[in-house]
Amino acid sequence: MAQTTIQQESEERLARPLIQLAHACGVSTSYIDQLGTYVENTDEAIVSVLKALDIDASDDEHIAQSLATIQQQAQERLINPTVVATAGSDTVLTLGPAANEHTTALLDLENGETESLPVDQKANADGTVTYSVVIGKQVPMGYHTLTIANGATTTQATVLCAPASIPVPPAIAERSRWGWMTQMYSVRSQDSWGVGDYSDLRTLATDAAHTHGADFMLINPIHACSPIAPLEPSPYLPESRRFLNVTYIRPQDIPEYAQLSEQERTQVDALHARVADANTDAEPIDINAAWEAKRAALRIIFDHGMNADRTATYEQFLDNTGADLDTWATWCVAFEVWGTPWGEDSWFATTTLQSERIHSLIEEHHDLFEFNRWLQWIADCQITEAQQAAKDAGMTLGLMLDMAVGVHDLGSDVWGNPERFALGGVTVGCPPDFYNQQGQDWGQPPFNPRHLEQTGYLTYREMVHSVFAHAGAVRIDHVLGLFRLWWIPKGLGAKNGAYVTYNHEAMLAVLTIEATRVGGMVIGEDLGTVPQEVREALAAHGVLGTDVAWFARVDNSPNAGDPYAPASDYRKGALASVTTHDLPPTAGYLQFEHVELREKLHLLTGPVEEFAASALAERTAMMNMLVEESWLRQEYAQDVEHHVQEVVEALHCMLTATPSLLHQAALVDGVGERRSQNQPGTSTQYPNWRIPLADGDKHVVPTDEVFKLDRVQRLARIMNGELGTRQ
Repeated sequence: MAQTTIQQESEERLARPLIQLAHACGVSTSYIDQLGTYVENTDEAIVSVLKALDIDASDDEHIAQSLATIQQQAQERLINPTVVATAGSDTVLTLGPAANEHTTALLDLENGETESLPVDQKANADGTVTYSVVIGKQVPMGYHTLTIANGATTTQATVLCAPASIPVPPAIAERSRWGWMTQMYSVRSQDSWGVGDYSDLRTLATDAAHTHGADFMLINPIHACSPIAPLEPSPYLPESRRFLNVTYIRPQDIPEYAQLSEQERTQVDALHARVADANTDAEPIDINAAWEAKRAALRIIFDHGMNADRTATYEQFLDNTGADLDTWATWCVAFEVWGTPWGEDSWFATTTLQSERIHSLIEEHHDLFEFNRWLQWIADCQITEAQQAAKDAGMTLGLMLDMAVGVHDLGSDVWGNPERFALGGVTVGCPPDFYNQQGQDWGQPPFNPRHLEQTGYLTYREMVHSVFAHAGAVRIDHVLGLFRLWWIPKGLGAKNGAYVTYNHEAMLAVLTIEATRVGGMVIGEDLGTVPQEVREALAAHGVLGTDVAWFARVDNSPNAGDPYAPASDYRKGALASVTTHDLPPTAGYLQFEHVELREKLHLLTGPVEEFAASALAERTAMMNMLVEESWLRQEYAQDVEHHVQEVVEALHCMLTATPSLLHQAALVDGVGERRSQNQPGTSTQYPNWRIPLADGDKHVVPTDEVFKLDRVQRLARIMNGELGTRQ
């Protein structure tokens, strides 16, 4: 008889108090890995993760006490602190056991109106009574406050009243739309400061729209980084997700630049000249030199001052942005005056936002505090102008901004509001998979799910709102994080963690509300090990998935060499692309740039010959699919090295035949770049996120010339359906 494969926890394990406590706190105690293997989390990992949630599970006695406390709280609760309702439908909210015949309900709407809600009661067979309230279908979309009182206790809850699904914009429902992906910092013009900026982005977006009607421009995350050098190159490890990266400001486009005195203008122009030659250099970008020169210029412009109208606009920005901006500026001042916060005994660990030392610091350096607030305003103005220009040029969505999965553990968000994060010795990552046998530790602290629930997801709401203020679409990196995150206790290694679940219905409700309000879209990066039920939940809420040609094998096979899926198998509800920023450009991938690079950086866990063979099998399988589906000639498939451009174009022809709502081409594929923008698994070994846009011969391609290149125009025509058919 064949042995049955275990796929779930035994009754004996489920009966253990530690396991029951973990489940009561949203901590998973087992999971299915990428190979489909059932894995049980260790007690050590579970206890450590619970500790990070302020739950004591250190021994049997404390486990029993913690479990009893949670059960008691459930009995005393009138309603959960955050509830989700569906706009346009009646939503029944069942009240907790503490509800009684004296219970009342009052709903304060976001618009200031108040409604009294009837409390219904139902007699149960066991003699108990269940009480409930109904959020009626007439309640508008938004964030409301529900107050429940039972005569002795009053409880408030945040109601997230969201549409059932994000509406597809009419222009995209009419037909599939396409756009470009680029790393904004990599594309530079003569007026750049060695790094691509918001003005370059405005030019790229408008040119892309005017040239061949592109409908969006996906760029790297533009979250805030440290205020002075050394800068963190990775846009996926920001100091704050709430605010913007000010290193992308174009000083010459600030209105006050035109009002500078001759002496001030000379100083700014000299600073620009110091780094301008880098705009034509194909070597890795010196982000620190660029920012040091630009920041000095920005300080000159700031010190010049503003007229009354501009000052009034700035003050309105401060009022709208709120206290978090002051927290950000305070962290920046401490960073610059007291030094980097990386050491154990640094100011990060010894001061708080409320400390007297911090108050004295801001009083002494108020001009620096104001400068950092002003920089955020300027960045906000320039990215807003880029989005408006993209829309005015005819783009359906305009900018598509990328939202990183987390923040730096010593950044502003964590220092200023530590209660928002689980800081009890855990970081976020992922368990072992095909590509990382030891798992991954991203070194970022996770949001505390209990704090999110208690505060009506206010932090998440503000973050999503700020992104949609500058974009028509948002890409959510590691969208699985809306459902669960792999928490890794300090010292146990990435393999020995545990999944912590999040209220995905609440987080999806926030995304749905914010996207609907601006007529925008949400794309979830759901590559890798993502359960099918997660993809189904995302689709049900109108969140698009991500389909990448190099990962799109039949039956989602993980094995290199297995057949690739034809265009017809791609999802309609997806953003489809040939490649991603974590792979070499297609020209490089076809010529095994990744094999050479990983061998050079000693990243391979086995013989290079073995990895090279798998890469060849992968390429062969892709060529077979392109030939079988009549996208590529057989002779080209048999001689890829001499027909790289034909293969690149064939892949994009195939892409346009997919039913996906959105199609994406990468600028690096358009210009023929071969170098990787990012090599996962490295930090200082490779110049990640610093590779400028250049063609296959390492000739830099300036911002205003990108869409003049013949091969870029050909790729745009393919994406637009004007060129390229089956052979």
